Amino acid sequence: MLYYTTTGTANQPPTCFLHGFMGSTSDWTQITDALSSNAYCIAVDLPGHGRSVQRPGYEYTMEGATQALADVLDDVGVQRCHLVGYSMGGRAALYFAVHHPDRVRSLVLESSSPGLTSSADRASRRDVDEERARRIRDDFPAFLEDWYRIPLFESLDRHDLVQAMIEKRASNDPDELARALVGLSVGAQPSLWERLKDLDIPTLACTGELDEKYVEISRFMAIGSRRMETVIFPDAGHNVHAERPQAFLSQLVRFHAEN
Repeated sequence: MLYYTTTGTANQPPTCFLHGFMGSTSDWTQITDALSSNAYCIAVDLPGHGRSVQRPGYEYTMEGATQALADVLDDVGVQRCHLVGYSMGGRAALYFAVHHPDRVRSLVLESSSPGLTSSADRASRRDVDEERARRIRDDFPAFLEDWYRIPLFESLDRHDLVQAMIEKRASNDPDELARALVGLSVGAQPSLWERLKDLDIPTLACTGELDEKYVEISRFMAIGSRRMETVIFPDAGHNVHAERPQAFLSQLVRFHAEN
């Protein structure tokens, strides 16, 4: 079983949270604590992250990881839940919703995408992530310092979160992260863009206004989807729930109340 935590009581509406690359269940603590009186919150460590390590090899794929998520929901006795995923966790959440739609009441995708449309782009991304995995194994502290200085995470500095994020991520096992990065790479999964039009689940695609790439992705996702809305958060970038937790929480509560 993947490692997971629960907050709140089982008689409340269940909400499951999936973190991003190098994250863990603790990434959601501020959100799940705030929701605990009105929701049954389940936070999961994805394969290779946190305490979900040395997992069977098939789990280090999108198909295997989402089947492992189904096993977690079975273990806590939840048939259908609100599902929230950030970045890599958002891709896993969307993959789960596409393949297990009867188990998802609503879907929140934070700074995420349905994947890459062309085989050439996927192959190129696999090469990039293979090289990143090598760097993680060779010098994880240096990789962390460099990772949180890339443009995608510039906005973390505006909220004084960079050093805390680096220290938190350093507790991961580098070899396990490398396995997860390669196996769960956006280059290793099939594109789900064409599946959006058939997804009959209320969906919220959100990101920060400073993350221009994912603002555009979120808007294109909504165009191709039947039941998707977008929310763009001011003064935030890729990691909205860390940078603007109260604003993210307000939208989450609003969306879940409506669905």
